[in-house]
Amino acid sequence: MTDQPSEHQHGAHYLTEVLRRQTAHLEKVLHADAHLPDCFQDVHLPAWLRCTEGEQRLPVTITVVIAIFLQAVLPHRFALQPHYLLPGLEAVLAGGLVAANPRRINRQSRALRGMSLVLIGVITVANTYSAIRLVWELVGGRAGESAGPLLATGTAIWGTNVIVFGLWYWELDRGGPVARALGHRAHPDFLFTQMQAPEMAPPDWEPAFLDYLYLSFTNATAFSPTDVMPLARWAKMTMLVQSAVSIVAVALVVARAVNVLK
Repeated sequence: MTDQPSEHQHGAHYLTEVLRRQTAHLEKVLHADAHLPDCFQDVHLPAWLRCTEGEQRLPVTITVVIAIFLQAVLPHRFALQPHYLLPGLEAVLAGGLVAANPRRINRQSRALRGMSLVLIGVITVANTYSAIRLVWELVGGRAGESAGPLLATGTAIWGTNVIVFGLWYWELDRGGPVARALGHRAHPDFLFTQMQAPEMAPPDWEPAFLDYLYLSFTNATAFSPTDVMPLARWAKMTMLVQSAVSIVAVALVVARAVNVLK
């Protein structure tokens, strides 16, 4: 009489078959991925960790145009002279960037990245001068004779400040938009909610300019991080500076406007 296979033998045979099938499937996946470009091989990673086609140029272009417009309509005494020199330079730089990457920001070039940094730097210098001049005149009692123009000027400078810091966050996080699109850096400088809970986001989600603009706006209004947490030290210090500038500008402008209205 032959011995019947034991329950233990049946279990071992089943596990062996399962492992064999899983190994065969893994070999098939690896063989398929080997024929993909290097940056597209990790197709199961979240989009913000792997190579993608790059974000759209239009949102950042529209926002830069708004910043240039806000600087151009400021009263002359709050702008560097000649008044239209820096806005004109900003328009030329923005036009060059659009011509180089008209649809998507995915072209790797030191010259283009340098041009983008110079553009943000010029906007920063112009708005910093305007903010310092406004604060200086408010403290000295030489500005704010009328509440309406004062609030309009303060809003323009504050709004440009939000755009400027949004541009810096966008340009510096993980090496900039092109580096993020190519998946060059795995460790983020800012931790977005979708990174912590990927099951709550589409599989192709990755941070784009409007996410950084929202980060800048909430930091300028709440004076602290909200749903996006800074991880890198430079990110923490930049957010600290933005909050400090926003507190001073809002407090002085509103206080002066209220005093005028009284």
